[in-house]
Amino acid sequence: MNLEDLRRLDPRNPGAWPAPIKLAGLAGLVIAIVAAGAFLDWRDQWETLERARSEEGKLKDTFLVKKREAVNLDIHKQQLQEIEQSFGALLKQLPNKAEMDALLTDINQAGLNRGLQFELFKPAPKEDFSEFYAELPITIRVSGTYHDMGAFASDVAALPRIVTVNDINLATTKEGALAMDAIAKTYRYLDEEELAEQRRLAAEAKAKAAKAKGGRK
Repeated sequence: MNLEDLRRLDPRNPGAWPAPIKLAGLAGLVIAIVAAGAFLDWRDQWETLERARSEEGKLKDTFLVKKREAVNLDIHKQQLQEIEQSFGALLKQLPNKAEMDALLTDINQAGLNRGLQFELFKPAPKEDFSEFYAELPITIRVSGTYHDMGAFASDVAALPRIVTVNDINLATTKEGALAMDAIAKTYRYLDEEELAEQRRLAAEAKAKAAKAKGGRK
């Protein structure tokens, strides 16, 4: 069949077309119907199917994460218990408000026992509050021998309460002795009223920040 034969076909009488032409026309009609269905109806279904497949993948990932957490639940509980025990041990090293004066006396006495001369021992007028504890900086200036200062630092570190020595500056005095300026910091845990106040301040700060952020929009 050539091009001239195709031109002679009567479009109003497809029943008289040769069999190959009928089959080709039928195939074209089927393809057109499928393409129209895909464009007009199936496309939305395909998008829905893709979304469902994507959601299925996310759910599988979530399931695997939850499964691993469930498998390791006993390990996590043990780790939490160990952390709580460690935190409790650290908390015991923090004095309460009533014990702070005794701790300050212990620091001062540790220096005197080593033969150091205190020229300045000045606790800060106000404590610095954190979420669970308060920090009290103490400005100190002592003079003595290098050996005695080292022993003093060792004695402070050995106190049953947590005390840190920061911003150390050493210099030689006119008399030939060694002078040390430093900031000793002591810590104490907050009582229930102070903890409640810190939570209230944190909530107010969070609300204020959220309000300021909303106002900038």
